[in-house]
Amino acid sequence: MWRDRDFRRLWVGQTASQLGEHASLVVLPLFAVLTLNADAGQLGALRAVGQAPILLLSLLAGAWVDRWRTRTVMVLTDAGRALALGAAAVAGLFGALGLPALLAVAFAVGALSVFFDLAYQTSLVRLVTRDQLVRGNSALEGSRSAAQIGGPALGGALVSVLSAPIAAASSAAFFALSFLSIRGIGRRESVPDRSDRSDRSDRLDCTDCSDCSEPPPRTRIWRRVHEGLRFVAGDASLRTVCLASAAFQFFFSAVMTVYLLFLPRDLHLSGTAVGLALAATGPGALLGSLLAARLPSRFGHGAVFVSAAALGDGVFLLVPALHGSSAVTVPALLTVNFVFGTFSQLVNVTVMAIRQTVTPDGMQGRAAATINFVGMGMTPLGSLLGGFLAEVWGMRTSLLVTAAGMLLSPALMALSPLARLGRTLPAPPESPVRSA
Repeated sequence: MWRDRDFRRLWVGQTASQLGEHASLVVLPLFAVLTLNADAGQLGALRAVGQAPILLLSLLAGAWVDRWRTRTVMVLTDAGRALALGAAAVAGLFGALGLPALLAVAFAVGALSVFFDLAYQTSLVRLVTRDQLVRGNSALEGSRSAAQIGGPALGGALVSVLSAPIAAASSAAFFALSFLSIRGIGRRESVPDRSDRSDRSDRLDCTDCSDCSEPPPRTRIWRRVHEGLRFVAGDASLRTVCLASAAFQFFFSAVMTVYLLFLPRDLHLSGTAVGLALAATGPGALLGSLLAARLPSRFGHGAVFVSAAALGDGVFLLVPALHGSSAVTVPALLTVNFVFGTFSQLVNVTVMAIRQTVTPDGMQGRAAATINFVGMGMTPLGSLLGGFLAEVWGMRTSLLVTAAGMLLSPALMALSPLARLGRTLPAPPESPVRSA
């Protein structure tokens, strides 16, 4: 697999893209808090705007990705994110980047990331054989883990040592590198969702459908969205993943909104310290990726899935108890984030394995989009809740309540068919669900 030049280009591009994305997730909030003096409500709004595209675009993005060449999607979204953050860097250097412009940049980066994330997951299925999926996912998840280490630390350090515009420019540079790498993929991929259609009905610019059996393009898009929803809703495992993911993402987003205020203001940590604390998730995620290759096949996917979710989510209950100097709080935060990274990555890899295994090739983009829509679509509401609670209840109480809410996710898993999954996963259906 590593001898395949196209896979290497995908891996390099995805790694650079993840570094840019994880750096920007720290750069933009720290810019708002440290430079624009944003309050809790404004920070919650900033995070919600950046996450809103998940709710607004995921389903349509999944339907489109199933019909487009993923290389094209990734190249265009990389270029768009590089331009958006590059413009923010230039505006920031001239002191012209206010909160409204920051909100626009956050929305643009979030919208383009929805398409890129769905495309790279679908690209792997089209680029490698089924028996290489585990190794391919391991490589991509390992690079994502490395980005979790380097991205937040780099973003926080650049904001603290240099400036927010330089930090934004560094994220733009990573997206530009991803653009160059993925653009070099030479393999002409087949698009499963198009394979059974004639050239005429497959053209997106076809508007005269009076002499063909296919509905108009816009109708076909919504039909494919409906097929994805039906497929996920009809599978007990994927349906539970959606509900548990929604509960987790809602409360985790609320936790992180308060967390990013709590660290610099209550614990008086610098941008560098905040970045390092968040970066500890990365080494934990690397360990989680290694454990994910062994534990499910030994103890069963269900037992590992539920236990890891309970341990990873529960560790955040320790954060509100932290007091004292950075010499005390930073090691404690490193430990909390390392534990969270380990077990959340174990859950993430298991979820991806379940989804890719039980989903036919032609439904991969839509299945991923539906899960993202239901799960990640709750993050804007969670961010708003976190900002509201921080203003009304204060930092520590809000952290305790929202961290406790995260435990709803493993509770839903424990009561579902997921808890009974054994050492092997079920085979995918023969064909995707089709609407009448």
